Amino acid sequence: MTRIYKILIVVMLIGFTTCSKVNEAYKSKGVITGQDFRMCACCGGWIITIEGENYLFDSIPANSGFVLEKEPLPISVQLDWQLTSGGCPSNRITIQRIKKN
Repeated sequence: MTRIYKILIVVMLIGFTTCSKVNEAYKSKGVITGQDFRMCACCGGWIITIEGENYLFDSIPANSGFVLEKEPLPISVQLDWQLTSGGCPSNRITIQRIKKN
Protein backbone atom coordinates (compact mmCIF):
# COMPACT_ATOMS: atom_id res chain seq x y z
CA MET A 1 0.00 0.00 0.00
CA THR A 2 2.81 2.45 0.72
CA ARG A 3 4.17 2.00 -2.79
CA ILE A 4 0.83 3.16 -4.24
CA TYR A 5 0.86 6.22 -1.96
CA LYS A 6 4.42 7.07 -3.03
CA ILE A 7 3.46 6.83 -6.70
CA LEU A 8 0.36 8.95 -6.08
CA ILE A 9 2.41 11.63 -4.31
CA VAL A 10 4.97 11.73 -7.12
CA VAL A 11 2.22 12.05 -9.73
CA MET A 12 0.57 14.86 -7.74
CA LEU A 13 3.88 16.71 -7.35
CA ILE A 14 4.56 16.47 -11.06
CA GLY A 15 1.06 17.74 -11.76
CA PHE A 16 1.45 20.75 -9.46
CA THR A 17 4.85 21.72 -10.83
CA THR A 18 3.79 21.50 -14.48
CA CYS A 19 0.70 23.65 -14.04
CA SER A 20 1.33 27.29 -14.78
CA LYS A 21 -0.94 30.25 -14.34
CA VAL A 22 -1.28 32.56 -17.33
CA ASN A 23 -0.09 36.06 -16.52
CA GLU A 24 -3.26 38.16 -16.59
CA ALA A 25 -1.56 41.52 -15.96
CA TYR A 26 -1.47 43.83 -18.95
CA LYS A 27 1.50 46.03 -19.86
CA SER A 28 -0.43 49.28 -20.27
CA LYS A 29 -3.72 51.12 -20.04
CA GLY A 30 -4.91 53.26 -22.90
CA VAL A 31 -7.81 55.02 -24.56
CA ILE A 32 -8.76 54.43 -28.19
CA THR A 33 -9.92 57.85 -29.35
CA GLY A 34 -10.80 57.32 -33.01
CA GLN A 35 -9.64 56.62 -36.52
CA ASP A 36 -6.83 58.41 -38.35
CA PHE A 37 -8.38 59.62 -41.60
CA ARG A 38 -5.28 61.46 -42.86
CA MET A 39 -4.14 60.53 -46.38
CA CYS A 40 -0.39 60.03 -46.18
CA ALA A 41 1.99 57.09 -46.54
CA CYS A 42 2.26 56.33 -42.82
CA CYS A 43 -1.19 57.51 -41.77
CA GLY A 44 -4.41 55.60 -41.26
CA GLY A 45 -5.56 53.09 -38.71
CA TRP A 46 -6.71 53.87 -35.20
CA ILE A 47 -5.42 56.37 -32.63
CA ILE A 48 -4.72 55.26 -29.06
CA THR A 49 -3.35 57.28 -26.16
CA ILE A 50 -1.01 55.40 -23.81
CA GLU A 51 0.64 57.23 -20.90
CA GLY A 52 0.02 60.62 -22.53
CA GLU A 53 1.48 59.62 -25.93
CA ASN A 54 -0.56 59.10 -29.10
CA TYR A 55 0.12 55.99 -31.16
CA LEU A 56 -1.38 54.51 -34.32
CA PHE A 57 -2.37 50.87 -34.82
CA ASP A 58 -4.01 48.99 -37.65
CA SER A 59 -6.04 46.27 -35.92
CA ILE A 60 -6.70 44.37 -32.73
CA PRO A 61 -6.42 40.60 -32.25
CA ALA A 62 -9.47 38.67 -33.47
CA ASN A 63 -10.07 37.10 -30.02
CA SER A 64 -10.44 40.50 -28.28
CA GLY A 65 -14.18 40.20 -27.77
CA PHE A 66 -15.14 43.49 -29.40
CA VAL A 67 -15.21 45.14 -32.83
CA LEU A 68 -13.70 48.62 -33.02
CA GLU A 69 -16.07 49.84 -35.74
CA LYS A 70 -19.13 49.00 -33.61
CA GLU A 71 -17.97 50.48 -30.28
CA PRO A 72 -18.79 54.01 -29.07
CA LEU A 73 -15.63 56.09 -28.70
CA PRO A 74 -13.55 56.69 -26.64
CA ILE A 75 -12.82 53.12 -25.45
CA SER A 76 -10.79 52.57 -22.27
CA VAL A 77 -8.63 49.46 -22.65
CA GLN A 78 -5.83 47.42 -21.13
CA LEU A 79 -3.31 46.07 -23.60
CA ASP A 80 0.02 44.48 -24.39
CA TRP A 81 1.79 46.13 -27.31
CA GLN A 82 5.11 46.79 -29.00
CA LEU A 83 6.44 49.43 -31.35
CA THR A 84 6.28 48.39 -35.00
CA SER A 85 9.58 48.53 -36.79
CA GLY A 86 9.73 49.78 -40.34
CA GLY A 87 9.82 52.92 -42.41
CA CYS A 88 6.94 54.73 -40.71
CA PRO A 89 7.35 57.07 -37.74
CA SER A 90 8.01 55.54 -34.35
CA ASN A 91 4.42 56.05 -33.17
CA ARG A 92 2.93 52.94 -34.86
CA ILE A 93 2.32 49.92 -32.62
CA THR A 94 1.21 46.32 -32.87
CA ILE A 95 -1.31 45.18 -30.27
CA GLN A 96 -0.69 41.65 -28.99
CA ARG A 97 -3.69 41.41 -26.66
CA ILE A 98 -6.32 43.86 -25.52
CA LYS A 99 -9.47 44.04 -23.41
CA LYS A 100 -11.98 46.75 -22.58
CA ASN A 101 -12.04 48.17 -19.05
